[in-house]
This record gives sequence, structure tokens and C-alpha cells, in this order.
Amino acid sequence: MIRIKEIITIIDETIREGMQHSGIVFTYLQRKKILDFQEKLGIDICQAGYPPAHSTEEDNIKKLCRYAADKNYKIKVAGMGRAFLKDAETLMKTGINHFHLHVHIDTNKDKDKIKVLSDITRAIEYIKNKKPEAKISIAMLDIGKTSPLIIEQYSDFLIHKLKIDILSLPDTSGIMAPNFMYDRIKPIAIMATGTETHISIHCHNDMGMAGANTIMGVYAGGNFLEASALGIGERNGIADIFTTGKMLKDQGFKMNLKTNETGLFREYYEYINKICRSQTGESLFNVNTPFFGDAVKTHVAGTHGTAEFGIGNKEKFFLNLLCGKHLVEKYLKAANIGYNRKKADIITEEIKSQSANLQRRLTEKEIKHIAEQA
Repeated sequence: MIRIKEIITIIDETIREGMQHSGIVFTYLQRKKILDFQEKLGIDICQAGYPPAHSTEEDNIKKLCRYAADKNYKIKVAGMGRAFLKDAETLMKTGINHFHLHVHIDTNKDKDKIKVLSDITRAIEYIKNKKPEAKISIAMLDIGKTSPLIIEQYSDFLIHKLKIDILSLPDTSGIMAPNFMYDRIKPIAIMATGTETHISIHCHNDMGMAGANTIMGVYAGGNFLEASALGIGERNGIADIFTTGKMLKDQGFKMNLKTNETGLFREYYEYINKICRSQTGESLFNVNTPFFGDAVKTHVAGTHGTAEFGIGNKEKFFLNLLCGKHLVEKYLKAANIGYNRKKADIITEEIKSQSANLQRRLTEKEIKHIAEQA
């Protein structure tokens, strides 16, 4: 059932998760610019780094948090760490109000379980005592490899005993399928019904299912969505923030994310791509990048003569033996090639025949010659 009255909160993890993509390191100035993009695009929470990793991370989050406050930004700056007291103490020094902690729950041995729950409890009690207004998220790693029984046992404790604000259920290994994701999330969402705990969805893209799994996680009851620009992240990355958000918004879900600002989204994505390319030599953008890639506006057969998606480039037409009259006329018009409209059928058949004989698409010069001869 679509909960169209419920707002989906967007957590952009481009910075924190992105630093696990080929070892990228975002400078403070880059993080500031990324935060500016996120604010303009209506993103709710920026997961801006991992302060317990190093003192420079702690300092970057502290400065970014202060920057957002000075600019009166609506976006909230969050830091991530392990669900240990030591990490909670480090996060507290940054001045953030959003604490994102993670914990491994792949054991059901009583001794280990007691230790894990004790560590979580100490960290959460410390945060609540120091900062009662803080928002606390616990990510349980990971639902793809952990039995549903263990997930439900830990979830029950976190929701009803510790009353955390956000329970993140990540497919960290990226091995889930959309139907499995739905089945794994649904009982936890039901468990959280009527409580103050929200369910957050975080999916990795190892099997190419991150976007689909995220959408199904939201359908199952998640109302926080974790994603990143161009899906940048560990290994194959996570869900892409634009395409996932647009799909959900088009299906009636409410969110602050401005998916209509496609030009601004492209600027954001190009900036992240520029950083990636400069540090790794690799480009996140390619011809088949969903929505923003050149291929989305490329037509050969003409079956879908007008692209529904895509921005930044004009439609491109390539003619071979699969083309139809409608596409040929669009090509001729786009290329400013004069022709006799009454001869459009003849021109089309000649293009198809020559392409079949040459076993390739035709060049603009060849097409122009055919049009002139007709």
C-alpha cells in the first residue's frame, strides 16, 4: 500500500559512503560545496563523514556542522561511527545532533548478544544524557546475511527498549532481491508501528539491485531512504539518490527532494564525477548512466521516438536497417537536410537497404546523398 501522506526523509551519503569508493577523500571545501548542492536540492540529512576514523574527519564534521548553522540551512549534518561509547564520545565533540551508529548483529550466542546490546545501550545512554535532543540511528549489519529471527530480536530491543529514532536495515553485502527485501523489512516496519522509531533503507548495488531494493524497502514500510549521488559508495555503490527518489515521488510518495531540478542535479553529479576522476582516473558518468547518460536520448529503431528522460544533450539519431519513416524525418530535420516529404518512404527504404548491404549504420553524408537523390 502506498503511504502517500507520509514524507520520506532523504539521507544523502555521498560523502561518507563515497569515501569508500576507490579510497576517495573529500576535502572540507569539497564537502562544503556538496552540502550546498544538497541544501538546494531539498535533501534532509547529510551523512558527512566518519569522525572516529581520524582527527581530520572529526574536525571536518565539526566545521561543516558550524557552516550549516551559520548559513541557516535546513539540512542536518550527521556523522557516523560504531555503536561503542568511544565512538559516541568522538561524535559528540563535533556538535552534531544526528548520530548514525552501526553494529554487527550476525550472532545469536547469548554471551555475544549480551555484549553487543550492552555496547549499544552504553553509547545511546551517553548520547541521550549529554544531548537529549539528539537523533540516534542504529544500522544493523547486515540483513542480507543475518537470519530474520536475529534481526527481529535485535529490532525489538532497539525499538521498544532503547526507543531509538531511526533503525537502519542495510543490505550491506548487496545480495538481496526486491521481493526478499520487502519480506525482510515488512515485519520490522510492523513492529515499529505506533512507536517513535522510523525505518531506514540502505542497499548496496553489488547485484545491480540497489535502486529496486530501496524502493521495495520503502513500500514495505521504510520512511527514511539512504542513497548517494550517482550511487557512489563501497564496491558497486548504493542506490542513486535521483533515480530512486524520482521513482518513489512519481508513484505518490511525498518528499522534500527536488527531483524536478534536473539541471541542478546534473551539476551536482558532474561535480562528484570530477572529484572521482581526478583522484581515481575513473569516471562515474558513462554513456549508459540512467537518466543523465547520453544513451538515454539516442534513437536507432524509432520505436520510442521521443525520449522521456535525459537532460543536458539533444536527442541523437542513428539510422540503420531498423529505422522507420518517422525517425528518418526526425533525423533529416535535426541535421538540417532538405528532402521531399512525399519521398520520405523511398528515402527510408533506401537507407534501410544500404545499411543492410554495408552492415553498419549510415553516416550523415550518406544519408544526405540519399535524400538529395530522392
